[in-house]
Amino acid sequence: MIGIVAKLKIQDGKQAEFEQVAKDLMAKVKANEPGCLTYQLYKTKGSTTEYIFMEQYASSDALKAHGQTDYFKAAGPRLGAVLGGAPEIQYYDIVE
Repeated sequence: MIGIVAKLKIQDGKQAEFEQVAKDLMAKVKANEPGCLTYQLYKTKGSTTEYIFMEQYASSDALKAHGQTDYFKAAGPRLGAVLGGAPEIQYYDIVE
């Protein structure tokens, strides 16, 4: 299994737009990607502009497939328009 934490800083005033795009993306991922076990957005406590996506994939193939979906590619420019900087993405291996 592969875990991912994607930390995103959003431009102030763009939070509602970001959340709408993110919610739409989450719904599509959850409905169409059985290899994606977790895909959830969280807002950092005490911050109005910092969020993380916590993601978990069953395999590297599932992660690769996620990045190749039409809806993920379509969300990219919409998310990019509200970001306040480059995302910080960390990858994790499961410990069992």
